[in-house]
Amino acid sequence: MANYDVIVIGAGPGGYVCAIRCAQLGLKTAVVEGRETLGGTCLNVGCIPSKALLHASHSLHEAQHNFAKMGLKGKAPSVDWKQMLAYKDEVIEGNTKGIEFLFKKNKIDWIKGWATIPAAGKVQVGDDTHEAKNIIIASGSEPASLPGVEVDEKTVVTSTGALELGKIPKSMVVIGAGVIGLELGSVYARLGAEVTVVEFLDVITPGMDGEVQKTFQRILKKQGLNFVMGAAVQKTEVARGKAKVTYKLMKKDTEHEIEADTVLVATGRKPYTAGLGLDKLGIEMTQRGQIRVGKDWQTNVPGIYAIGDVIEGPMLAHKAEDEGMAAAEQVAGKHGHVNYGVIPGVIYTTPEVANVGETEQSLKEAGRAYKVGKFMFMGNGRAKANFAGDGFVKILADKETDRILGAHIIGPAAGELIHEVCVAMEFGASAEDLALTCHAHPTYSEAVREAALACGDGPIHS
Repeated sequence: MANYDVIVIGAGPGGYVCAIRCAQLGLKTAVVEGRETLGGTCLNVGCIPSKALLHASHSLHEAQHNFAKMGLKGKAPSVDWKQMLAYKDEVIEGNTKGIEFLFKKNKIDWIKGWATIPAAGKVQVGDDTHEAKNIIIASGSEPASLPGVEVDEKTVVTSTGALELGKIPKSMVVIGAGVIGLELGSVYARLGAEVTVVEFLDVITPGMDGEVQKTFQRILKKQGLNFVMGAAVQKTEVARGKAKVTYKLMKKDTEHEIEADTVLVATGRKPYTAGLGLDKLGIEMTQRGQIRVGKDWQTNVPGIYAIGDVIEGPMLAHKAEDEGMAAAEQVAGKHGHVNYGVIPGVIYTTPEVANVGETEQSLKEAGRAYKVGKFMFMGNGRAKANFAGDGFVKILADKETDRILGAHIIGPAAGELIHEVCVAMEFGASAEDLALTCHAHPTYSEAVREAALACGDGPIHS
């Protein structure tokens, strides 16, 4: 048994960042984590390994389709799937070992096992009970399930199973056209699988800018992904190593079947709070099973906080990290802050898709007058030279004040480009401020400046 200022439950991006910040602020800190490695879903079976496979499969695509155009002649590389998975595992190990090093550097104790909170100020792990002045729940999320769909992580898989398939499937059905489904679907499409995405709604990437949705789906179709929209999946059946997906087309009220080697269930995620004992503690929950917290990330039970995927808001690693740092500041008697209006989202396909702030739809619903500045990447010299001319930058600004309200990018390095808009929004900048900022030539970032110019007198190269 040990006494701590803070015990953090969960070592994902929210938990480990929170713990490091607590330690930096002089608090005696421990983290409870039951996995064999630190980093949570993101580093072990989520963000990081999927990006490794996206990078590898994009490199293959470049070799197959663009090398010859640039005078790089020779046979396109073949895929050694075992080696590709080994590369992915090396990336995971490098990152998780890095967090272990940071824990040692900051004198953070790793309590190995799964946590229960028997009472405020107490955390039980196995037979041991530890005391803490403050407890921060950062237990993350797990894949959401569908009725009639039984996951075995071999033929019918979640993102976890999709990252370690025994072989590249010839055909794959992806249930859900959100971020996870489209990223992993595009990986396997590049590796030669015939990929069909079955989506309940009539649009992909729900909640994103409507123009981006249409452009993105068109580009993915061109890359070989098939889409069945407005389809409610009824069930999956597995026989002789193959899966059959039954779905109903909502508008026609007709039932259809599709067969595939692998089915990826990518219907979102839900908070993971099993075993914590929240009911007995009387911690208030939302209707969606999230932990309810106040502005200081504290629950209704004093001394117990929650951050990341277990509370309301987008289930994003960087949102959890920001909350982790802010909650640490609160516990240390300082003022923690998260600007929820400036949290970017990124889809790491090729092209990448990124967004921050308001959409046209949200501004219309709020009755706010706005203007749009847009620039196509086809007008960007660097993008054209790199076979990356698909897509555009769109900036939304207040019609009267010119203050930037949001941005939506589909195109090369969108996940990097979005951050200059994030910084601008954090400082309350106008589109003119961005437009008057000198951007190096030739860069992709010039497209962002051109979109800002389009909010005023017009872009130069369009």
